[in-house]
Amino acid sequence: MKRNTSLAARLSSSPYIVWMIIFIIFPLAVVAYYAFTDASGNFTLYNISILSRYTDTFLRSIWFGAIATLICLIISYPLAYIISQITENKQRTIIMLVMLPMWMNFLLRTYSWMLILEDTGIINSWLVKAGLEPFRMINTSSAVILGMVYNYLPYMILPLYSIMSRMDKSVIEAAKDLGGNNATVIKKVVFPLSMPGVISGVTMVFVPSVSTFYISQKLGGGKFTLIGDVIEMQFQTSYNYNLGAAISLVLMVLILGCLFFMNKFADDEEGGILV
Repeated sequence: MKRNTSLAARLSSSPYIVWMIIFIIFPLAVVAYYAFTDASGNFTLYNISILSRYTDTFLRSIWFGAIATLICLIISYPLAYIISQITENKQRTIIMLVMLPMWMNFLLRTYSWMLILEDTGIINSWLVKAGLEPFRMINTSSAVILGMVYNYLPYMILPLYSIMSRMDKSVIEAAKDLGGNNATVIKKVVFPLSMPGVISGVTMVFVPSVSTFYISQKLGGGKFTLIGDVIEMQFQTSYNYNLGAAISLVLMVLILGCLFFMNKFADDEEGGILV
């Protein structure tokens, strides 16, 4: 009986294994191959050795991604908590509104912010009509971070809401009955229980923010080159696939390191809760 169950489990999981091999393992192997070879296919460490020239770009990408992720978390956490506390009908309506921008093409969403932030855009036009001086918003680092926050905010809200909506409300009520105020309940009860949603949201926002390239090109005017821009340029303009693969490989390692640190932090937090 156990042997039949084991065989059925293997057969049921085989499509996922094949999918992972084709779309995850094989592409990563191709990236690694190009990263450690030259244009002739010979093994070389040259592509890795010259990556130090992109140190500032790596740091800028991580910094912008971290700021965008933090802003998304600050905005999303109270919003997700409020949504989880209202009636189910209102929850569905608000979640639909949160997801609504995601139904629009990513490029169109970015272009819309160009129309809003540019020197003759909507905001500056309103300022001029109000008798105020227009100010520079487009082609700035703030515009790039704003674009990241706008495009990736739903990816922070949804996992947080998913976790908070499944919390046992009796635990929160018990904490309040024991004398805890709202701030204490959120700090001691809600936040530890929502940590899986925080980790998922941070991951889903930080990873695409660090590797983005279109937002920085359109809202930053090419003044704030991110590592995604460099990779895109190597593949689309310079046709240096080996260097592009090497940068992609190092970026992947850095992201995995950040994810490992966040998961380790989450494990420590869970350990503290159990104590």
